[in-house]
Amino acid sequence: MENFNIPDLISDETWANLIKSGIFLLIAVPIIIAVRRYLRTFITKKYGAHYGLLIAKIFFYSMLTITFVVVLHQMGYQLGPLLGAAGIVGIAIGFASQTSVSNIISGFFLIAEKPFQVGDVITIGTTTGIVLSIDTLSVKLRTFDNKFVRIPNELIIKTEVMNVTRFPIRRVDMPISVAYKEDINRVKELLFEIAEKNPLALQEPEPIINFVAYGASSIDLSFNVWCAKEDFLNVRNQIQEEVKRKFDEIGIEIPFPHSSIYAGEASKPIPVQLLGLEGLRWEEEKE
Repeated sequence: MENFNIPDLISDETWANLIKSGIFLLIAVPIIIAVRRYLRTFITKKYGAHYGLLIAKIFFYSMLTITFVVVLHQMGYQLGPLLGAAGIVGIAIGFASQTSVSNIISGFFLIAEKPFQVGDVITIGTTTGIVLSIDTLSVKLRTFDNKFVRIPNELIIKTEVMNVTRFPIRRVDMPISVAYKEDINRVKELLFEIAEKNPLALQEPEPIINFVAYGASSIDLSFNVWCAKEDFLNVRNQIQEEVKRKFDEIGIEIPFPHSSIYAGEASKPIPVQLLGLEGLRWEEEKE
């Protein structure tokens, strides 16, 4: 019985084509990867991170497809029947993936309109997070509790989107409540002083104090301070902590809800007596 040798079944021409294809792949793939990185860096610096990501992906997958076709041709495969079959399969997939096509079209609208970019903090519905990428099918977010969220482009086009960090400055809105007995002008002076001494709070636009309402047990104010968008959390925490410290130091009361019970005469509230365990035993013995 003759020895079965696989290399004998492959012609010299096929071996030559395999070697050529291998050399071509070894040269082409690293070049494609290097050019993709350069394109992403260059376009990101000039136009924005999401443009860099998108164009780099389009270039990378397009060049990989061309490389695959060239290798098949080098190996001697007939591309006509393959492309015909691919066209039929593509039509079938197109009918079955209308949602994906809608997401792709919506993705191009997002890229053209540019309501946000990579690195922005946005709110879509009940989800708030940092934009990681803007792709042809979806937008990826990372929430502040480190969860990954993928939102289809079609949903974003149909939904209200709030870009929290679009502009360089933000306003910190802080509700402040004080007791009815407090002097409002004195409270305002103190709040303005706290904002003026905070190094992260902007004086232009200047801080604002709005009278909101007469609450159930307090006078409700809104203390609004402007700051750079990256200092938002620090300013909010620092000022609210300083307000509490100053109010305690000066003696301004921060009220909590109170309830008063009257017997029918506004000037005579019902007397209430608090009894401990000993008082309860005394009442029982008395009865």
